[in-house]
Amino acid sequence: MWYVYLLKCSDGKTYTGCTSNLEERMSRHSKGHVSYTSTRLPVELITYIAFTDKYKAYNFEKYLKSGSGKAFANKRFL
Repeated sequence: MWYVYLLKCSDGKTYTGCTSNLEERMSRHSKGHVSYTSTRLPVELITYIAFTDKYKAYNFEKYLKSGSGKAFANKRFL
């Protein structure tokens, strides 16, 4: 499975990512091993969406990072 996930950072910003191992990736975020979130700890998992196809997951992540995708995420997930 592939997961697209949204995190809320301590400064109020949202981080969008994609991974095949959500538990390991969350551990890396919490320990400060991800550059974007390392200065914005603690982070909170808002939601995740599971995909069976890696390319669909990456395409959805890319969409959520676009202007209309951010609007969709703000309306539906935040």
